Amino acid sequence: MQGRDLQEQLTAFLARRKREIIEFRRDLHMHPELAFAEHRTTQRLADRLRAAGLEPVVLPQGTGLICDIGSGDGPMVALRADLDALPLTDEKDVPYRSTVPGAAHACGHDVHTTILLATGVFLAQQARAGALPGRVRLLFQPAEELPGGAREVINAGGLDGVDRIFALHCDPRLKAGQVGLRVGPITAACDQLLVRLSGPGGHTARPHLTADLVYALGKVVTELPAALSRRVDPRASFSLVWGRVAAGSAANAIPDDAVAEGTVRCLDDAAWHAAPGLIQELLDSVVGAYGASVELNYRRGVPPTVNEADSVQMLRDACTQMLGEQAIASTPQSLGGEDFAWYLEQVPGALARLGTHGPNWDSPMLDLHRGTFDVDENAIGVGVQLMAATALTALWDGRRPRTEEPVEDAALA
Repeated sequence: MQGRDLQEQLTAFLARRKREIIEFRRDLHMHPELAFAEHRTTQRLADRLRAAGLEPVVLPQGTGLICDIGSGDGPMVALRADLDALPLTDEKDVPYRSTVPGAAHACGHDVHTTILLATGVFLAQQARAGALPGRVRLLFQPAEELPGGAREVINAGGLDGVDRIFALHCDPRLKAGQVGLRVGPITAACDQLLVRLSGPGGHTARPHLTADLVYALGKVVTELPAALSRRVDPRASFSLVWGRVAAGSAANAIPDDAVAEGTVRCLDDAAWHAAPGLIQELLDSVVGAYGASVELNYRRGVPPTVNEADSVQMLRDACTQMLGEQAIASTPQSLGGEDFAWYLEQVPGALARLGTHGPNWDSPMLDLHRGTFDVDENAIGVGVQLMAATALTALWDGRRPRTEEPVEDAALA
């Protein structure tokens, strides 16, 4: 016999646990931990998941964890949250202000983590009732703000057996209750590069006996971005911008070493993959005429996050079922980076934007990566509804899920 539908069960679950969920988020907010130092956060999560009858596994690096829900050979859907805070001072005057000097959850990772924990507890309840048509893997990832966190999870086997993956990110440009969806690229790639020129220096009176590195560096700084604009599809929005240029220490001496550092951003995945080789080719061409040697240190950051169409449709179906079609908003591609992209290099999936702005548009926008950032905490329940329904929708291969009568759920705090 069919029991209450999923919307009713989630509403009842959130009504019972609202206070605990908010308290858990505020506790994380008061105790932020930076990348790869999320020991307290990891322990708190492990304790809560074990209390729900689950068996979380801490990652080899010591922070972050993986937790599977359900068993058998059915499909597996992964849900990801990030744990780390930013090295910023919390400037808010609230009871849950950060107690850690120089660290704050200014990007909403405490919200993401709380949403995934509550979603996991709810889905564990469904699994015990025999109402989970497959398996769900919770990925609590360290170090999203620094390169390495997503790849730490992947190297630990976090995507082994996963068919599809989903995540969300706070967005203060949308009101709480709204969900931003986009097919295709939703964030940009961002890399760093350092160009080093070397060659015999000498007197400025005899540049023909030297490799004139200052002149050569000037050509690199101006001609490389210009050449790239003619070698990359303009629709990729490929941008090379220099942030540091340095050469020499005397007006009448040509140096034997010169450097330029900058960032590369682009919106297209193919252009991102081709960038190191293309930049090396163009550098060799520009520098070759001046008798200098060139070394390129190209440091990968993150690729673009490219949402797969079927996965976005699953998010859309889940959002419509839980919140109504009016809750769905289109969202532009951001020039910011997000290491969820590394997962989408391996398996299909999608990232949604979760509205966190309060109901009054006249109130200031509490923007990301600022010490004043905060959220309308009603967004947490919205996130739980979205993630739980999306996981079940994906497991049912797009069919609207139905659930059995609920069993008693474990406490969060």
